[in-house]
Amino acid sequence: MLFRSWQESVERSWPDVVVLPDHVGVDHLVVTRHALVRQVLADPGTFRPDNALDAMTPIPVAALRVLAGHGFRLPATLANNGGPSHPAIRGIVADALHPRRVAEQRPWLTAVVRERVGRLGAALDAGQPVDLYADLAADLPLLVLARLVDLPAAPAEVVKEFTRAALELFWAPVDPVRQRVLADVVGRFHAVLREFAGTGAGLVGQLRAAGHPPEVVVGALFFLLVAGQETTSQFLTLLLHRLTGAPEVLAGLGAGTVDVDDVVEEGLRLEPPIVTWRRVAARDTELAGTAVPEGTSVVLWLARAGRDPEVVAEPERFSPGQRGSRRHLAFGAGAHRCVGAQLSRMEAAVVVAETAPLLSDVTVLRAPWCPDNLSFRMPDAFVVARSGPSRSEQKILVSEQF
Repeated sequence: MLFRSWQESVERSWPDVVVLPDHVGVDHLVVTRHALVRQVLADPGTFRPDNALDAMTPIPVAALRVLAGHGFRLPATLANNGGPSHPAIRGIVADALHPRRVAEQRPWLTAVVRERVGRLGAALDAGQPVDLYADLAADLPLLVLARLVDLPAAPAEVVKEFTRAALELFWAPVDPVRQRVLADVVGRFHAVLREFAGTGAGLVGQLRAAGHPPEVVVGALFFLLVAGQETTSQFLTLLLHRLTGAPEVLAGLGAGTVDVDDVVEEGLRLEPPIVTWRRVAARDTELAGTAVPEGTSVVLWLARAGRDPEVVAEPERFSPGQRGSRRHLAFGAGAHRCVGAQLSRMEAAVVVAETAPLLSDVTVLRAPWCPDNLSFRMPDAFVVARSGPSRSEQKILVSEQF
């Protein structure tokens, strides 16, 4: 369950907190209720973020040697930093992603999405299936991030390979052979980040000027590339898939009776970019009457919190604007709340507004498939075609083209 928590139905009863072992026998205290998840996030003194980036599958010596050979280090910087340096680092990153700067990117992003949707629509009209992940959502957040933050000059596919490898290496159940492969991918690009951190302008220059050591600058870049774009491209893909099964929402968007921002918030509630997140108990405490010894790994089930019947009127229904829809915890809460929340919202709003007309007459040929992962969905493709030919005929086209 830990690695496929998004498949769990809200109808299945779960305790407020429950101890579950992972694939290597380590116990985790899983927190399922909205109020308790928020309580933990709001108390970083008792529940520290130190373990947020720890590998779920212990990294063996062979893979560690690969990482060390590339000079890989991942110090406490943003998500895993419960120390006194966190506010200053976060403040510099927050300035780079300030809502005003984010809003300035909206016209440019709208033009890019509109052009892509036009091309996809033409392909659909010609009877061709299209992949809305690869051809629309995959690199959009990276392109926007690169306009806000100076990044190393690297092809988008290289950056995407690195970020997806990092998500698998640190948050998935993986075997030792695969870990070595992932360690090499992550390590090689980490070396690129390290070189850039010493000379780059913009955000990295500001972090250097503020006196932060090189490894912290690299750590900030590392996390920005993972959390600042990879999670959003995944969310966009899953939200578009959700919309293809909601013709009434698409009709409402077209008629102007459904608000785009409400669609985004309801999407965040049901398809959060991060489904769980970790904390570690800094001292002996208790949660919902359950003893929590110091050192306990606490898994906050963010996706389940978004479907808490005490918060939202119809937990399983995709109903933009319903009571409680905006009370989700998709971006966390407290001192470590996602610094890129407004960026993700803006990107999703543009994609929904521009893509909704395209989705009103398509058939899903290949729904997004997500591999086992504690916190991230990582969809691999989302293929659709114009409604019309039989599904078997369309599947032949998919097998020939994808």
